[in-house]
Amino acid sequence: MPKIKTNSGAKKRFKVTGTGKIKRKHAFHSHILTKKTTKQKRNLVHATLVSPADMGRVTLMLGL
Repeated sequence: MPKIKTNSGAKKRFKVTGTGKIKRKHAFHSHILTKKTTKQKRNLVHATLVSPADMGRVTLMLGL
């Protein structure tokens, strides 16, 4: 069987944890930050996990 190629964009955006979960960064933290509150910007800094609904798509893109 042929191997599945890893999506180049996905490998730059997602990291797999030691337990097999997938980490991602938040969107909306790169520009137009003046209208966003300090609390909102602070909460966007932290990484979070990919939701279960998107897990299948992301694992396919990463070739897992």
